[in-house]
Amino acid sequence: MNQLSATIRRMTAEDIDAVSALEDELFPEDAWPRQAFVDELAQPSRYYLVVELDEELIGYAGLMCVPPTADVQTIGVRSDREGQGIGSELLTALIDEAKRGGAIDLLLEVRQDNPRAQQLYRRFGFQHIHTRPRYYRGGVDALVMQLSLLSQEDAQ
Repeated sequence: MNQLSATIRRMTAEDIDAVSALEDELFPEDAWPRQAFVDELAQPSRYYLVVELDEELIGYAGLMCVPPTADVQTIGVRSDREGQGIGSELLTALIDEAKRGGAIDLLLEVRQDNPRAQQLYRRFGFQHIHTRPRYYRGGVDALVMQLSLLSQEDAQ
C-alpha cells in the first residue's frame, strides 16, 4: 500500500466499533447494524480486512467464500481517502482470498446510483449480470456483478 504507514490486516473483534462507526458514516441509508459485523466475524466462511493509517481505521472489506462461489460482502473507504487506491488494494486482497478458498466465481451487489464503485469493479473485470429491483432502501436497484476467477489456463 502506497500510503506512508497504511497497513491491511485481518479484522478482529476489537475493530468492530470503529468499522461500525465508519459503516454508519459511509452508508447512512443501508448501514449494517453493529451486530452484523459480530455475526460475520464468527462465520468460518468469512474473511474480513481493515486498513489502518497512523493507527486510525480508514477502510474495511469482507468476503464470504463457499466454493465454487464467493461474494464480496462489503467494501468501505473513508470519504477523505477515496481515490487513493485503497479500495483497489482491498478488492485485490478479497479476490486473492476467494481464489485461495477455491472459488471460481466472485459476485457482488452494488447500488445502481454508485458509479464510482461500479467503475472500480469494471476495472477489475466484473460484468453486470443481473439487476435486483428496489434491493436497497429508498428503492434503489442493485446491480449484480460477476468476475470469473478461472484464468485462461484453468479454463482449458
